[in-house]
Amino acid sequence: MDPSETSPPSSAAETTPPVLAATAAETTAENPWPLHLLSEKLKAHIDRAPAAWIEGQIIEYNRRANVSFITLRDTDAEVSLPLTVWRTVLDRLDAPLEQGNRVVAHLKADFWTKTGRLSMQTRDIRPVGLGDLLARLERLRQALTAEGLFAAHRKRPLPLLPQRIGLITGRGSDAMKDVLRNATLRWPSVEFEVREVAVQGVHAVRQVMGALQELDGHPEVDVIIIARGGGSMEDLLPFSNEDLIRAVSAATTPVVSAIGHEADHPLLDDVADLRASTPTDAAKRTVPDVAEELQRVRQAREQLDRCIDRLLLRENERLTAVRSRPALANPEGLIQVRGEDVSRLSDRAHHSMRAAVTRDLDRIQHLRTQVRSLSPQNTLDRGYAVVQLEDGSVVRSPEEVSPASPLRIRVAQGELQATSS
Repeated sequence: MDPSETSPPSSAAETTPPVLAATAAETTAENPWPLHLLSEKLKAHIDRAPAAWIEGQIIEYNRRANVSFITLRDTDAEVSLPLTVWRTVLDRLDAPLEQGNRVVAHLKADFWTKTGRLSMQTRDIRPVGLGDLLARLERLRQALTAEGLFAAHRKRPLPLLPQRIGLITGRGSDAMKDVLRNATLRWPSVEFEVREVAVQGVHAVRQVMGALQELDGHPEVDVIIIARGGGSMEDLLPFSNEDLIRAVSAATTPVVSAIGHEADHPLLDDVADLRASTPTDAAKRTVPDVAEELQRVRQAREQLDRCIDRLLLRENERLTAVRSRPALANPEGLIQVRGEDVSRLSDRAHHSMRAAVTRDLDRIQHLRTQVRSLSPQNTLDRGYAVVQLEDGSVVRSPEEVSPASPLRIRVAQGELQATSS
């Protein structure tokens, strides 16, 4: 028998290699990737990433013959990144780089598969000059101005007499001492809530914003002073940070900016409710001077006394003038005049009444005479008689009387009875 016919056939698993996972997520402990495959995929992925311009500050600089090593740190965060710079890139610079310089660099990530190291290859690096910083700040200032963050109507008035002042300043700085000393000299009872923070470097923006938020929420803080005693343009850059500017704009408590000297002008000065030229000026403009206020009180009291004296003098003169008037100098005279008027009018009324009565009496007498002269009795007194029938009717004609009719004859002194014939 052929030995090949008696031996068992080999399995497919023993002759076919396992199929590798297509993606890293599909790998398992039983089906892992070889290390070189992961390195190759990492390199391919990183190679596809585009180059980027970044900005930072040089904190370490180690220059060598062909290649130099630089460590950049973010200006607003505790983040650093090592760079690899070839001599050809550095030779293009007009001036050599130094530690502390602010630069922009064009970086491309590079992964070395053999050692598994990631390096940032610097294709170009440029120092950021003062002119570039000023131009950048001016663009930011114009953008924030267009949003209305610096508008005058957003400025809140400072309280006339703050009872408690929030102070954000450097640790043990002269600015803090100036504000505390000058404010206490001007108003001894003033109280402070001091927050000592970093006022330059990568922690400055975060710490100042944290202190601002804390003091803005304090119920007893009436005004907040952010103070620093000047410095270089680079040192004052945190106070032109956009996040800090927006935080100050959103604060509900009035904010006083006292960052630098008269020539310094960070963006914080534009958004603050009041810009002080120095920390000392901030203290003077935040609290009143007790001596000046007492002098003003004395002047106000003197002015008030003078006004009261003038008022009393003027009113006294008016009272004297009123008292000198006849109505008050001789008040009985008015009554006498009115009494005389009443007497005169009363006499006139009595005279008019008597005259009217006399006229009416005369008229009555005249009418009486007329009545008497026209009365029947007067006619009878002159010798006439009135003949009446028995019913009382007057006889005016003989035809009205029948023969033997009874008649009544009325004379002046009585009546007579008769009979007609």
